[in-house]
Amino acid sequence: MMDFKNAEELLKLCDENNQPISQVMRQRECDHGDEDMDQIQSRMEQVLTIMKESAFTPLKTPVKSMGGLIGGEAKKLETCYQEGKDICGDTLSTGIAYAMAVLEVNASMGIIVAAPTAGSSGVVPGVLLSLQKHRHISDSRLVDGLFNAGAIGYLAMRNATVAGAVGGCQAEVGVAAAMAASAAVELMDGTPRQCLDAASTVLMNMLGLVCDPVGGLVEYPCQNRNAAGVANALAAAQIALSGIRQWIPFDQMLAAMYHVGRRIPYELRETALGGCAATAFGCEFRKKGMRQP
Repeated sequence: MMDFKNAEELLKLCDENNQPISQVMRQRECDHGDEDMDQIQSRMEQVLTIMKESAFTPLKTPVKSMGGLIGGEAKKLETCYQEGKDICGDTLSTGIAYAMAVLEVNASMGIIVAAPTAGSSGVVPGVLLSLQKHRHISDSRLVDGLFNAGAIGYLAMRNATVAGAVGGCQAEVGVAAAMAASAAVELMDGTPRQCLDAASTVLMNMLGLVCDPVGGLVEYPCQNRNAAGVANALAAAQIALSGIRQWIPFDQMLAAMYHVGRRIPYELRETALGGCAATAFGCEFRKKGMRQP
């Protein structure tokens, strides 16, 4: 039976079986679930299909959020890129547009994939679909990336948290970016250790990020933070792929994130009582009945 409780055990399985993280995670799902390998593969392909639809649709047809704070940002980013006015380069520019598009779909009650949460659902598709576009990666390889990301998300849920109400936005967008960074490294032929190094670097860089949704809605600043998560994930992946070691192992960084998150004041853990939610704009927005002032 293939199983692992932490990143150290995951790495050991990768080494013993000479397999990437994605394949170890596939086998674990098969060993511990009710479905065979073909069924598991089919479900992950469906996940990819939903991710694509949520990332691509708003680029053509913008959708307004329920609270009215976001809508149309992804199309503006895409237009900026098409007109050659972007300053981030192809992969990052496309990635942040896709990520913000997914948050538009989420905030307008569309179908998304929580990866690991609805509020952080844009980061993984943003990174992976952008890599597919600019690095010509096949759908089958992208599915590998999703299994890799799933392993990181599983470890975060088992050993820490992915809930903003428990650990702040570092637990939502932070973990999403860690998942995306690890997946990106595997897609670029990095080693399992480099994948986990990238994931650890992301958590280090996003340590302490609070959860402070304006009006209590998963719209703003959530959408912008998904874009920032894409940037963080790509930076961490490139650092790891260059051979730069992350001295703090993923397990230790995950524990640190959880420790910090539990000590973030409750006003800054999804209660909409502090941070961006407590600004003059945030207070006016709430007072005017959850529509733009």
